[in-house]
Amino acid sequence: MKPREIILILLAAAFGAVAIVTWSEEIAANERAAKISKEAAEARLKSAADIKTLNEKIVKDAAAAKKAADDSSTKATALLAQTKADAEKVVKQAVEVLAKAKDDAAKAAVKAAELEKSKAAADNRVNELTAELARLRDGSELKEAIAKQKKAEADLEAASTALREANAATAKAVARLAEVEEENRRLREQTKGTDNVSPNYRAL
Repeated sequence: MKPREIILILLAAAFGAVAIVTWSEEIAANERAAKISKEAAEARLKSAADIKTLNEKIVKDAAAAKKAADDSSTKATALLAQTKADAEKVVKQAVEVLAKAKDDAAKAAVKAAELEKSKAAADNRVNELTAELARLRDGSELKEAIAKQKKAEADLEAASTALREANAATAKAVARLAEVEEENRRLREQTKGTDNVSPNYRAL
């Protein structure tokens, strides 16, 4: 054979070998691609199922969360209303207590003023009693009382004397009045039946 034919045969063999290798690799690549495509499809199906499950879980969790939020809001509203009512009650009680305390304080102030006044009066009375006790202890009060008693007795004696003298004078006046009346009666008896033409005459 000619060298040229040998070279062509070798080239043909080489190209054939390359073609076989290439075809084998293509088959393997197609099989691998089919496997990958199958795995991808399965993965997509699994992912869709997972996504569906996750979405259902999210919806369920969201509903549960909404219900919990609504329950919490209801409880919070009730608690707020109760707290407000309790606060108003406490404030009302505090206002009442404050008003009573203020009234009690005013009454206590008045009572304190009265007690202070009573204490001042008691102090003054104690001072008076102390001074009186001191006078009694030194005898000046007794001496003054004895002097007043003696003066009263002297005044009583003088009054008795004056009364006796007045009684005597009254007795004399009564006796003199009786004498005058008797004299007038006698004169009237004497003048009965006597004519007196004097313009100054008056019958007794």
